[in-house]
Amino acid sequence: MKVVVLGAGIIGVSTAWFLARDGHEVVVLERATGPARETSFANGGQISVSHSEPWAQPSTPWKVFKWLLREDAPLLYRPRFDSAQWAFALRFLRECLPQRAHRNMLCMLALGRFSRDTFALIREETGIAFDHLARGIVTLFESRRDLEQALRAAETMREFGVDKREISRTELLRIEPALAASADRIAAACYCDSDQSGDIHKFTSGLAAAAAALGVEFRFSTRINALLAEGGDVAGVSVTRPDGYFETVRADAYVLALGSYSTPIARSVGLALPVYPAKGYSVTLPIREPAAAPTVALTEESYKVFMSRLGDRLRVAGTAELAGYSSTLNPVRCGLLVQRARALFPDACDWEGEVQYWTGLRPASPGNVPLIGRTRYPSLYLNTGHGTLGWTEGPGSGRALADIIGGRRPPLDFPFTGC
Repeated sequence: MKVVVLGAGIIGVSTAWFLARDGHEVVVLERATGPARETSFANGGQISVSHSEPWAQPSTPWKVFKWLLREDAPLLYRPRFDSAQWAFALRFLRECLPQRAHRNMLCMLALGRFSRDTFALIREETGIAFDHLARGIVTLFESRRDLEQALRAAETMREFGVDKREISRTELLRIEPALAASADRIAAACYCDSDQSGDIHKFTSGLAAAAAALGVEFRFSTRINALLAEGGDVAGVSVTRPDGYFETVRADAYVLALGSYSTPIARSVGLALPVYPAKGYSVTLPIREPAAAPTVALTEESYKVFMSRLGDRLRVAGTAELAGYSSTLNPVRCGLLVQRARALFPDACDWEGEVQYWTGLRPASPGNVPLIGRTRYPSLYLNTGHGTLGWTEGPGSGRALADIIGGRRPPLDFPFTGC
């Protein structure tokens, strides 16, 4: 069948790739000038199944309250006259209930593990180069209390084949010698050796090229205006072409993979998606002293800051800001990322020199479980709401949705919409 995929980030491109492998005729519509130019452009670089723990936890509401007036808060909520924001906040509070938080973690773990296996399949088949490192992820803690909370979640993760364990200071320095200059200020650490890292933009661009070689048609610089409903189904997509003319693109099936922008487009056919933008930040710096820079991906849990080595660059990312669709850079939050990386690796980079700042709108669902599967319209499918784990869950999500469109049940325990 002919399938139109809306969006050329990691989710949309992965979906297109697997649909093409199944023999479908695939067209990808994207407003940017190429693949992975927005939220999939410069994230933290971590493929982190061990981070499959939702933001919505029983302890989170109190933390958010304490962080309300802090510009450098890990999760910053900016109240607005926006009904969608308040509706999201109420759903988020409900997902903080212990039983819901636990269920959401199990769903995220299942999808993360499936996606990890899918990464291996794609790498073997395509040979895409994307500064990939398979050395695990170290998580750093400022207090034993924070560590103990993480270890409780790690017990569940081990049951699902994700071994996240406490490590000693000696083992920490063996895994990452570049931390020697700052080890005294680290209270505790965990390590998961099955996690990975890499450049999402390079990977998605390479996968798009591989998909194009399979016959996928990419239409860039094409603005998506609305879905068009007719006779109880979606009958087309209204777009503005690069030449400025309007066009209706028709197909047998449509996949909504527009990240945070899936919500307003879905609204054009009366669907209310519980997906809201969570703005994240990153900085990218050239590495000046390779021996002083990390070779293992790291997470500072207290600050929600993520660091990954991407070839000769250091990527530092993190924080989440619920402030609508603004893409304005906040200098305080950018400064926090540089400050945290410099504190751990003081000699790694020229901290006052060339720094690339970036922000992207992560498509957050209230419980961090993405929406994948059918809608009430027979020809419309969803693949959105991955929040901070789009890089971790993206390839598996694309593979799973291709299975659903092909009439197969994906081989994982996950609450697919409409299935």
